[in-house]
Amino acid sequence: QVLLTESGGDLVQPGGSLRLSCAASGRSFSTLPVAWFRQAPGKEREFVAASTRTGGLTYYGDSVKGRFAISRNIAKNAWYLQMNSLKSENTGVYYCSASRRVSTDYQGARGYDYWGQGTQVTVSS
Repeated sequence: QVLLTESGGDLVQPGGSLRLSCAASGRSFSTLPVAWFRQAPGKEREFVAASTRTGGLTYYGDSVKGRFAISRNIAKNAWYLQMNSLKSENTGVYYCSASRRVSTDYQGARGYDYWGQGTQVTVSS
């Protein structure tokens, strides 16, 4: 059974930083795409960042480019989201995800088959 577990969500002031972690078990995702999505209250799940197989390419949502960075630890079967210069609009539940396919819709939720339970990030003063 595949299990994705996020951690690192917290309350942070605007301009602050957070690092989210996603730990995977049940299968290796070292050669498969992984991603992060955000869902704000009353809104649809929104693409944040993705890393293709072995992290060769990365993709970011327009609103987070230059502030967020996705990275992977192949040995630990884990991936991370470093979030800097946080804004109130970054508030939401952050979900990590992974695909069973080498090539997928990297920026669409339908491109991913496995999801974590989510971790809350609140950006507020």
